[in-house]
Amino acid sequence: MSEQVPPLVVMGVSGSGKTTIGKMLADQLHHEFIDGDNLHPKANKEKMAGGQSLDDADREPWLQLIGAKLAESNRHQAPPVIACSALKRSYRDLILSLEPATIFIHLTGVPTLIRDRMNARSHEYMPTSLLDSQLATLEAPDADEPVLSADIADSPEDIVRQLIAKLS
Repeated sequence: MSEQVPPLVVMGVSGSGKTTIGKMLADQLHHEFIDGDNLHPKANKEKMAGGQSLDDADREPWLQLIGAKLAESNRHQAPPVIACSALKRSYRDLILSLEPATIFIHLTGVPTLIRDRMNARSHEYMPTSLLDSQLATLEAPDADEPVLSADIADSPEDIVRQLIAKLS
């Protein structure tokens, strides 16, 4: 792509493919990929590993760090692709308050497919038992939000192709 792509956040519940799609998209765009999971403080990781859901107070410093990374990278004209659940409107609004040019890519899919994917993988601290709480927390993006959606029933390659076309 010849034109500048804005900072991107690949969002969705755990198991929706944020890391897979984010890495592939970043590779295609020649941008840095950052897995937002790696930005969680140790206390958050320990809480989730223990099967406890994070609350808004746990997530706020993490979301601020993500927004700050997006803003800093964009200032240097190297906007990254970051995988971040961004489940609530207020979380997306916080990120946008720090980097207004951000576009969210919402990976959507049926819970059974997501659960099957989670059961087929090993994750450092995100047990399948937390999927229900993530689905309950998820606030689907509103029409006024800067969001592109992709159905995870499609292959990762097809999803990335579709997203590149939408971003062009």
